[in-house]
Amino acid sequence: MSPLRLVFLGLAIWGAVHPMIYFGPWILENGLDLQRLVAEWKVSQATTGLYWDLVIAAIALSVWILAEVAVRRNWLALLAIPATFLIGVSCGLPLYLFLRAKPVR
Repeated sequence: MSPLRLVFLGLAIWGAVHPMIYFGPWILENGLDLQRLVAEWKVSQATTGLYWDLVIAAIALSVWILAEVAVRRNWLALLAIPATFLIGVSCGLPLYLFLRAKPVR
């Protein structure tokens, strides 16, 4: 595996684990109350701006993944879409780059 792919894989793992250090305790305390979670993401203009920044980035990444999968037929790369929306862009983007950087046969 190339050093670049190892970097992408490491970032994907970090992007999956590190946010869960914060989400995990919140979910244990509040359950999977998505309405409350989104409401807490919008408690100030700063967090609302960050929320929308990440939503737009997640949508853009998903469109890019779908467009490239349609051309490259790298179906495994579709795993990055649920990773993006269920974990976050911090996991989905490096995961996609890891899957995309696989040598072409």
